[in-house]
Amino acid sequence: MNREKTFISPMNQDHWPEVARIYQEGLDTGIATFETRVPSWEDWDRTHLQTCRLVALTCGVVSGWAALSPVSSRCVYGGVAEVSVYTGSEHRRSGVGRALLGRLIRESENEGFWTLQSGIFPENLASIALHQRMGFRRIGVRERIGKKDGVWKDNVLMERRSAIVGIN
Repeated sequence: MNREKTFISPMNQDHWPEVARIYQEGLDTGIATFETRVPSWEDWDRTHLQTCRLVALTCGVVSGWAALSPVSSRCVYGGVAEVSVYTGSEHRRSGVGRALLGRLIRESENEGFWTLQSGIFPENLASIALHQRMGFRRIGVRERIGKKDGVWKDNVLMERRSAIVGIN
């Protein structure tokens, strides 16, 4: 991790300007998401779970964020969530993403989630490697699952099953 001390903290609306800036940096890479614009706080808040929202604070500044979204409104999928994890450009490869994802996993298990999943562009090798280091396995590739800038894109589907939740 960075030589500066990084703390993981619950995200709140006051963090949104910095979270949105980091989200935009992810959009600018072209390999982070199918989204084409950063949503408003209200839209983002509505589409993400109220729990398991985190920010990394390095020297008091938001250096990354992570959150969960529901994968379905059907109750049988209540313990399954989609992961979002973003690191600010100046903090990539510093351990911030690993710290965020590790804390997100722990908090998700405390909230009763037994499966976390991520859809990652195949070109996003750093994100794939991070997820693998954190216990996610590659389930497969969803070929031509959506278009980005008019071009069909694949998505690597990764999943992490909890070793403590949902095992009985």
